[in-house]
Amino acid sequence: MSDDSSETIDTREEDPNLDASSVDDIGTANTMRERSGETKFKVWLTLDGHRIVVAGLLAMLIFGVFVFGGTFFYQYYLTDAQTADTVETVFSTMISAIITGVTLVLTITQIVISQENGPLGDQRQRMSDTMDFREYTKELTGTPTPADPSAFLRALILESKDYAEDLRESVQNSDSEDLRGEVGEFTDSLIGNAEAASDKLEGRKFGSYTVVSAALDYNYGWKIFQIERIADDYSDTLTEETRRIFDDLKTVLSMFGPAREHIKTLYFEWELISLSQNILYLSVPALITAGFMTTYVGGTALAGGTLGVPNLIWVTSGAFAITTLPFLLLISYIARVATIAKRTLAIGPFILRDSQR
Repeated sequence: MSDDSSETIDTREEDPNLDASSVDDIGTANTMRERSGETKFKVWLTLDGHRIVVAGLLAMLIFGVFVFGGTFFYQYYLTDAQTADTVETVFSTMISAIITGVTLVLTITQIVISQENGPLGDQRQRMSDTMDFREYTKELTGTPTPADPSAFLRALILESKDYAEDLRESVQNSDSEDLRGEVGEFTDSLIGNAEAASDKLEGRKFGSYTVVSAALDYNYGWKIFQIERIADDYSDTLTEETRRIFDDLKTVLSMFGPAREHIKTLYFEWELISLSQNILYLSVPALITAGFMTTYVGGTALAGGTLGVPNLIWVTSGAFAITTLPFLLLISYIARVATIAKRTLAIGPFILRDSQR
């Protein structure tokens, strides 16, 4: 799913004979969630929520399920734990799983880091491409290109807003009422979307999801499509000034696409490295917990109970939740990266979701 256009909700029936006068949904909502129709909880769980918090909530869910299930089936669990060394077996397996998982994550980190390595010629080409892009952006905006990623994206978004305002003014004296209406709806939507995205980007530091989130909110691909469609449908009535503004606006939006993709790629690398660091930190207490349960608890049932729940259930449930934290953190990070990747599969004005065509 590409957020640029696939995140745009278009409720019209598909009709190959649809003309410009029957196009109703030129404008779109200002946020990705509103365009996709997803619930706030799902968006928070997969994207907006802090990854460590999400992993902690998943661990609490596992703890709660184990406490409830262990209490309900306690007699069966107690007998098995006393006679078959269930606790020792479970946590011995978890030790192997933790070590294997950490090794896998470290391998992924090495692959990510290796992407930054290369001979001098490749590094020089990367630098040259980056400086060419920045120079072209400077020509478009008329100001030095910001070094901060959020400020860079914000500059392109605000530049597209300025061109949209110029476009709206350029058609005010047009004899075509349909042209004025469609351009008015299109520019109102673009300006509103630009203001919302730029406000979200202002002052944000790279490394936080907010920067990528604001970039995803700005569905530039749908806007490029509307520019191409309106310019073609009203080609006979457009003035030279309006054509020029259309071209300039399309150029700015086209520049936003690769800029967003580049920053998204950097963010993915940042997230995967952060994932590796956090898993390394969590793997130590997870291993200690699993080793403690295997060595000191083993198959011996703990006597007594607390709050009507046997102590064996409290201890084993809590220990299991702790040992799953590295894996749960991996799930939370991959959920975000995979969701972003799916919503930005295509670059440019492509619609990948059937319900939004």
